[in-house]
Amino acid sequence: MFGETITFETPGRGLHEITDPVAQAVKRADIETGVCSIFIRHTSASLIITENADPSARQDLQRWIQKLAPEGDAAYTHTSEGPDDMPSHLRAAITNTGESIPVTDGVLDLGQWQGIFIFEHRSAPHHRSISVRVWE
Repeated sequence: MFGETITFETPGRGLHEITDPVAQAVKRADIETGVCSIFIRHTSASLIITENADPSARQDLQRWIQKLAPEGDAAYTHTSEGPDDMPSHLRAAITNTGESIPVTDGVLDLGQWQGIFIFEHRSAPHHRSISVRVWE
């Protein structure tokens, strides 16, 4: 078993690709065939595997999720950390905090157009920690 934590600085809301740093961790694991598990240690950001070739797909995804959990909803009672906090928790709850990816021949076995992204739901920059585990 191999494990490490990777820390990222997100510039604020949006999809921020982390495929290469995760792939480098898999390389350091030196495991030919196995599974890579990644987990984000936060409640207002998430992980997602999605299209990494055409940015319009990511833009559409962001607009769609903002409609599902809009800022400024009068029904929210958790407002102490600002107007983007509760929608961020909701967005993280309906996406993923973890992903499992096969490792084949020592590399992530992603599809041709797939990338791994931190889905930052807060508007301000944040430090985000990703736990990476790779095993046979």
